[in-house]
Amino acid sequence: MKRLRHPISLVFGMTALLIAVAPGAKSAEQGPGTVRTKTVALGLISQRPQEEAEEFFRDFVRYVARKLSTTSAIEGRVVVAPTMLQLAKLLKEKKVDFYMDSPYPTYLINGQGAAQLLLRRWRGGMAEYRSILFTRRGSETTRLEDLLGKIIAFEDARSTSAYFLPKVFLLRKGFRLTEKPSFEAEAKVAPREVGYIFTNSAEKIVDLVLSNKVAAGAFSNDDYERLEEKRRADLTIMAETEMFPRYLVSVRKDLAPALMIRLKEILLSMHQDGEGQKVLQKADNTTKFDMLPGGEETVRRKLMDLFRPREKN
Repeated sequence: MKRLRHPISLVFGMTALLIAVAPGAKSAEQGPGTVRTKTVALGLISQRPQEEAEEFFRDFVRYVARKLSTTSAIEGRVVVAPTMLQLAKLLKEKKVDFYMDSPYPTYLINGQGAAQLLLRRWRGGMAEYRSILFTRRGSETTRLEDLLGKIIAFEDARSTSAYFLPKVFLLRKGFRLTEKPSFEAEAKVAPREVGYIFTNSAEKIVDLVLSNKVAAGAFSNDDYERLEEKRRADLTIMAETEMFPRYLVSVRKDLAPALMIRLKEILLSMHQDGEGQKVLQKADNTTKFDMLPGGEETVRRKLMDLFRPREKN
């Protein structure tokens, strides 16, 4: 199973458009509906070199920069930040204007009071996804209750669909989850708990489940559908979580209204433009942007309800 791995973090990407007004430059907003800025830079979270990290989104930020103003040239560039905390810091410092990421990182960053939801991002033709909890067909693990005293494999600690969604799902079912160092015998799991490990690979999750080294695994429904038919036939689904947006776009709370409106218009219309479609495809297989289902408050509350801490593990 091949997955698109662009250089924006260890799992998938976190992106942000960074509007950097040069020293002495005028305000980004000078009158109703007027957008003035000299530089618009795309901020990425990555530990890779600048040149390598910016490859997937260079054309994206240049497109946005060109569309932002019809009266003056705006430079588009990519800026790389090393961590989520650094991204939140840039938002608070008014250097980052908006970013797009999966639900859990969005919840964490926006929870710092640095940003608010703006749009939904479609990727690979899909607006939403769910998590699938699966086991090996014919194994002794057939019900969720059978996970007690055993280990489930997740992908990594930043993944929404391959960690947070299934973990929260199990917590709400009353299970106690504890991270383990490995699936080996020394990683003992108490009879009334469910142990979990990280594999850093969706393929590795399937391998461990099929080899009976872990009792179950979890990742997104589209990852499950992309499995080779033979491998999928050897698995059975134990449970599925509710559907959730794949990616969300957020904007810093104090962004000038005129700039926010113009950025929103550009993103919403990109898929209707021939050039915009090509730019979106290169930008990590983005399909389009659309309005938040139910509005900003509905999605914000859904994020809080899903990810707000309830139990320490």
